[in-house]
Amino acid sequence: MKNIPLVRPNAILILFISALFILGIDNQLLAQEYKIKTIVIDAGHGGKDGSTRGLYSTEKDVALKTALRLGKLIQDNLKDVKVIFTRQDDTFIPLYERIAIANNAKADLFISIHCNDMPVYGTRYISGYTRNKKGKKVPVYKTRYAKSTSTKGVETFVSGSGRVNEQDDAIKRENSSIFLEDNYKENYDGFNPDDPESAIILSLMKNTFRTQSLKLAKFVQDEYIQVGRINRGVQEKSLAVLARAGMPAILTEIGFISNPGEEDYMNSEAGQIEITNCLLKAIEAYKTSVEI
Repeated sequence: MKNIPLVRPNAILILFISALFILGIDNQLLAQEYKIKTIVIDAGHGGKDGSTRGLYSTEKDVALKTALRLGKLIQDNLKDVKVIFTRQDDTFIPLYERIAIANNAKADLFISIHCNDMPVYGTRYISGYTRNKKGKKVPVYKTRYAKSTSTKGVETFVSGSGRVNEQDDAIKRENSSIFLEDNYKENYDGFNPDDPESAIILSLMKNTFRTQSLKLAKFVQDEYIQVGRINRGVQEKSLAVLARAGMPAILTEIGFISNPGEEDYMNSEAGQIEITNCLLKAIEAYKTSVEI
């Protein structure tokens, strides 16, 4: 395993600090009146970070449309809550700046909206036959590249340390935006997507709000289930966009843009209404559960 200078010395310190916060946060919240006053809504990707697409739409556009609709819904129904957007147009916002917006605003919740996608896989097949110098018939192989268009459902992520071998496609896809940023090595202290320790270190600081993030994520998934969406569950992943959040934070995948049926659903008026209503109800349920 590679030895990234950041990981070993910083991991010990961050784990120690996180442990202290974990022990004290519940008592701190109980000791004072707590209200959800500010919610930051993050439309995933944007600008030059927009390669994920379906048959006719892009993830960045669907995420933005959903985020803006959700923000208005919150403003219309939760008059005491301030909504802040990380972006309101097709702009590229570095991942560390998205979290900085929430931290600087002292936000109470951070919700990042994305569309899921299936990776492209190569399949070898025999395209024909030829003969070698000895006249023997031999197959000619080619590779066909495609992605699954049948996978569907919704899932919500919270930041967690995960397993040492947890370098799956979801982590790599969502963290890939880092490499579109200038000075990404400085912004993320030597982040290397191919080294499990790098992904893990980004999530250690998030342990303070792990319980609250999981609670919000479960409320979101419960609402999706109520309207008949296929439940892919709540998962803990080493996601850079959530790692440094100083509040409960989730990333919700509202559907697979690689699935034509779900792409139509997410782009439709009815689908947009249903998705954002699910998110609003989840926020309301969480708000009720934590406010004193």
